Amino acid sequence: MQELIPGIIYCFAALFIILDPLLSVPIFAAMTRGQSSPEIHKQAFIAIAVAGGLMYLVLIFNTAIFNLLGLKLPAFQIAGGIILLLLGIQESLGIELGHHKEHAATAAGVVIGTPLLCGPGTMTTVMLLSKDHGMLIPFIAITLVLITTWLILYFSDTIQRVLGDVLTDIMGKVLGMLLAAMAVQIMASGVMGYIALT
Repeated sequence: MQELIPGIIYCFAALFIILDPLLSVPIFAAMTRGQSSPEIHKQAFIAIAVAGGLMYLVLIFNTAIFNLLGLKLPAFQIAGGIILLLLGIQESLGIELGHHKEHAATAAGVVIGTPLLCGPGTMTTVMLLSKDHGMLIPFIAITLVLITTWLILYFSDTIQRVLGDVLTDIMGKVLGMLLAAMAVQIMASGVMGYIALT
């Protein structure tokens, strides 16, 4: 028990930092702008379900999933980087990507869930934590961080109202640029990873 609680706290802190749900609030608010509160709450649940599902799968099966599909982590990094780059361009320039606004809003939860919340960095962190702490401690930490992240996204519309539309819009554009920069770095890491594998 004495080792359990410090381990959970450490794993929770590591996962919360890598997920950085506060970064997702302006992006999530921008992608769900104009939606009703029930729809926003639905997208928050989808985001957590997607991120949580991937995190639990990685925790339980580790690299077996990638091996089963014949994929390498660098491939996920490059694919995730491309999606983040498109999202960053969309948010920073204020343009709408996709065939229909309704479809884009429906996809908000999925895009936030992965690669924004659960990307290559999160998956790698989960793998390392499971290696150092076993299954139970990271499992509890993942559950706690998912609940915390869900609460933050659930009340994103309230947070947006407190911040105001102007400030949220500015933050969304700035964070969009940061997302694009992060995307380039993730893709570069993926390319370097592929080079290292050859």
